[in-house]
Order: sequence, then C-alpha cells, then structure tokens
Amino acid sequence: MKKIPTLLAGLLLAVGMASTDSAASAERTTPIHFGAIGWESGALTTEILRLIVERGYGYSTDTLPGSTVSMEVALARNDLQVIAEEWAGRSPSWVKAEAAGQVFALGDTVKNAEEGWWVPAYVIEGDAARKLKPVAPELRSVEDLKRYPQVFRDPESPGKGRFLNSPSGWTSETVNSQKLKAYGLNELYTNFRSGSGAAMDAEIGSAIRRGQPVLFYYWNPTPLMGRYKLIRLQEPSFDAQAWATLTDAGNPEPKGSSSLPAKLSIGVSKAFREGYPELVSVFERVDLPIDRLNSALAEMSEKRTPPRDAALTFLRNNREVWKAWLPADIASKVEGSL
Repeated sequence: MKKIPTLLAGLLLAVGMASTDSAASAERTTPIHFGAIGWESGALTTEILRLIVERGYGYSTDTLPGSTVSMEVALARNDLQVIAEEWAGRSPSWVKAEAAGQVFALGDTVKNAEEGWWVPAYVIEGDAARKLKPVAPELRSVEDLKRYPQVFRDPESPGKGRFLNSPSGWTSETVNSQKLKAYGLNELYTNFRSGSGAAMDAEIGSAIRRGQPVLFYYWNPTPLMGRYKLIRLQEPSFDAQAWATLTDAGNPEPKGSSSLPAKLSIGVSKAFREGYPELVSVFERVDLPIDRLNSALAEMSEKRTPPRDAALTFLRNNREVWKAWLPADIASKVEGSL
C-alpha cells in the first residue's frame, strides 16, 4: 500500500513536467509581434533582431503593420511586443505610456543619430564636377529659408517653395508642420506630405540626380546619408517647453526648437520586459555602428534587397558587432545558422 502514494507522486511529477514542457513549447511557438517599421533603418534593425531571436533563442516572431503612433499604442496594450527602432520621447502617446510603466526603451542602439531639415550640398556650395552653381550660397539656417522660397519652387504652387515633410501618421510630420508655423514659413512654403517613406525617398533622390534644389526633413541613419553629401540647416537650440508645442498638433502658437536629441532604442511592452529577461538583456546591449549601418542601408536600397536578406548579409559581414551582444552559446547558434 505504501507504493501507491509513491507511484501517484511519480505520476503527478511526470504530468507536471509534461505540462511545463508543453507551456514552454507553447511560449516558443506563440509569435513575438514586432512592429513592421516603414523606413529602411527600422526595417533592417527589425530583421536583425528577429533573426537573432529566432535562430539564437528558438522563438517564433512575426511583424504587424501600422503608423508610428498606432504601433506605440499597440505596444502599450501588448498587442505588439517590440518596436526595433523607437525614437523614444518624441510622441505624446509614447511619453504617456512610458510614464504609466506600459512601455520601456531598451539600450542606445545607434549613437550619433539625428534628424532635421536638409538640402543637398550643391545648393549651397555648387558642384564643379556636375557644372552646378550654388543657388543659395548664404543658406545656413531655417531663418534664411525666408529668402529662398523661389529656389525650392513648388511646381504645383509656383508662388511658393516646397518643403518635403514626412508621410502623414509619422510623429515627425506633426513636428515639422508645427515648425513651419514656428519659423514663419507656413505662408512661404507648401507643406508637402509624401504618401509613404518610399515615395519621399524617390522624390528626394530624383531631385538630387537631376541636380535640382530640394528642401526636406530627414534623419540619420538612412541610405540617403550613405549615398549623398547633404547639409543640415541650423535651428534654435533644443528647448523642452518649445518642443512640447511642436509635438502638439493642436497648439496654435508653436515655438521653434531643434528636435529632441536623438536616442534610438528598442521599444518593448511591459509584458515582454517581464516575460523575456534573456532577450531584454540582449536588446540592452545592441549597438549598431552608424557608418556600417548607413553603408548597409545604402546597399539595401540600391540593390532593392528585401530587409530580411539585407539583415542576413549584415550578420554575415559584421560578426564581431553582434556577437558582443550575445552569450557565447547563443552567438554560436546564430553564426551556425548563417
């Protein structure tokens, strides 16, 4: 009779272990949802992280589309678990969710990132090789743009210049629209919003190839920075109170300011941070050298390589970079899969 409890205990232990194994297996096969970022650096970083998570740790992943703001809202609800390139602190939705402890920004993934208003260098300096003369030689700052709307003439509104803004739905689109008002340029320049990041890139690239003046918002890291010589226009120094007026689309009196100093991080949900400590540890160590990233992005764009394939190439060509983020056994698994 004494054997019955022992046998029962053994049976319960086996069932418990099977349940634990089943739960662990379910966790591995339930996908981790990454945001499907529409710009190149975000798309490439997303695939680099997904490959490491899948091949190093055995987790399933997928991507879900959305605008910047909608992805941040989804992250706060844990409908998304990871946004691979989060410019943390730039949108009210992120700030609110972060203050509530619903989202977290991990690491400092790309040093020396920046955003602002740019023109091709030949607009200011000319280009002897292309026989281009400078058309705005004294252009240095956003204030100087008041003298040059005809240089950046809008073909659809010839009496005004054209400023190429971000696509609607991007946090930067709101900021740039408010900046046009703050700098007194709203009546002088058309606030032209591209339909997508790809359309924006196509218009900028087309103008540069033709040697035409073009004024546009952009950021770094990007393929554009790896391909062309560009000059960023000076803006007033960053001011936190002014910045708050720029991120608020409803503020009728925005104040001029440089954008919030860039810090690129990996955005994760509270549930992800608590449930995947081993991945959190990796994400906190991610460091993508900006020159290598710009080079990879330029090649990806020129060859029209899908981000997944470009990420595989990056991992193969930069082993010493990503191995530093990972435990040795995990790094071996990823390397063996390449």
